[in-house]
Amino acid sequence: MRLGLMAVPLGFFGLFFGYPVAAITARGLHADGGWQFARIGEVLGDPDVLNVLWFTVWQAAASTGLTLALALPGAYVFARLDFPGKQVLRAIVTVPFVLPTVVAGSAFLALLGRGGLLDELWGVRLDTTVWAILLAHVFFNYAVVVRTVGGLWAQLDPRQEEAARVLGASRFAAWRRVTLPALGPAVIGAALMVFLFTFTSFGAVQILGGPRYATLEVEIYRQTAQLLDLPTAAVLTLTQFAAVASLLAVHAWTVRRRESALRLVDASHTAHRPRGAGQWALLVGVLTVIALLILLPLAVLVERSFSGPDGYGFAFYEVLASAEESGGTFIVAPLDALWNSLQYAAVATAIALVVGGLAAAALTVRGPRGEGPTRTGRLVRGFDALLMLPLGTSAVTVGFGFLITLDEPPLELRASWFLVPLAQALVGVPFVVRTMLPVLRAVDDRLREAATVLGASPLRAWREVDLPLVRRALLIAAGFAFAVSLGEFGATVFIARPDNPTLPVAVARFLGRAGELNYGQAMALSTILMVVCAAALLALERLRTNRSGDSR
Repeated sequence: MRLGLMAVPLGFFGLFFGYPVAAITARGLHADGGWQFARIGEVLGDPDVLNVLWFTVWQAAASTGLTLALALPGAYVFARLDFPGKQVLRAIVTVPFVLPTVVAGSAFLALLGRGGLLDELWGVRLDTTVWAILLAHVFFNYAVVVRTVGGLWAQLDPRQEEAARVLGASRFAAWRRVTLPALGPAVIGAALMVFLFTFTSFGAVQILGGPRYATLEVEIYRQTAQLLDLPTAAVLTLTQFAAVASLLAVHAWTVRRRESALRLVDASHTAHRPRGAGQWALLVGVLTVIALLILLPLAVLVERSFSGPDGYGFAFYEVLASAEESGGTFIVAPLDALWNSLQYAAVATAIALVVGGLAAAALTVRGPRGEGPTRTGRLVRGFDALLMLPLGTSAVTVGFGFLITLDEPPLELRASWFLVPLAQALVGVPFVVRTMLPVLRAVDDRLREAATVLGASPLRAWREVDLPLVRRALLIAAGFAFAVSLGEFGATVFIARPDNPTLPVAVARFLGRAGELNYGQAMALSTILMVVCAAALLALERLRTNRSGDSR
């Protein structure tokens, strides 16, 4: 049964990830009539490359630690506390995740750079420093921890922790011994996703770090697009790939050792109004962090979208409806990019849910009798690592790989609109898996066995036992996949057709052209992207609470 569930995800990743990445890497190493294996030692022995590799690892680890420190309290607040505007705020904190990195980098530059808010108030500038990069990474990845960890936290039975308190444990000891071990796989999974995203960071590092700082992703782009040095870019891609694969192997082994069955309950019955000074202080602290790190940069974007040449108004929004009035940057009206993005994101979300759902199910079913534990463990760990590889692979590599491999029958998709959602789904699948996996693994196998004993088929047992428990996680996964698809830029910029641009591609094109009109339109499109994302996520929030019977 496990192999049957794995067939579709393996085929999808092999065809649309493994094949393009292998092809573009092989083309880079096979130059001038032969294989350039000697370049591997030359590149990896270059002190400048070693410095880039060290900074890539260091800033990713620091960003992950800072994000967990600031976002885990937020995960608790959204999972356990009930307060006015909770659903709206939970949707808003996910908005940064869909913003093109160049836009968010520009917003942080306005806050932290020359003439920014900190410079005007206290004469402090943080641009071209590591702190600006770290804060921008928290801005992007805060929602990953809140929604991934909070999704499971909201379904943990609080009575287990209360029982520990009755037996004499302090509040902190009960949390450390009961709740934290249960949340371990979700926390590790969220940390992994944050690390992978910051490990491959491009736009934020390039804009906020300046020429002093560069990640492997920045260097791969520079070697590929600017210097046209494909052999060096191929070596850097392989280095990035090897580092990510090693990390994923360790992660898969660690999570398998920590997984256990948990008592899950309806999330609508676990949240309550803040009790006592401590919970109120925590709520205020979390809201303050959200206001400073998330709402303030978003407010800067909105303010700039309305700040026209003649004062505040809708001047930048009005010209978006016409290709001619917008400055001739596009052959279609820029506002058409909104409809394109929604269509692409809907298709990509459907693909990600099918592929990711099957993959998560395959990682949780028991192997057939007679299958040794060592063989099963290796299979599961390898498959789990494979699913996360797109998050740690250069989007530049994937985009170029699509162009050179998917242009001949029977995979002649280069001119097809379907190529864009395929690329977006590659990034959405890991979020579906990481969101659903902790919940699926927490389901007690005895419930499935009881359903089987009573005569239920495997499909009916899944429908009657697993589905009611994972419905909440499924909707969270759908929201993540949709948000990621809306904001995907790295690969889409290479494969999106000129007459069918997405919102992030349109924003980047405007920012790449000089002039106040182009900049204002970029801010206006970014604001539209924010509103659309927030509205979609809020709709999912309401659908989720309605299905769970929460009437508050």
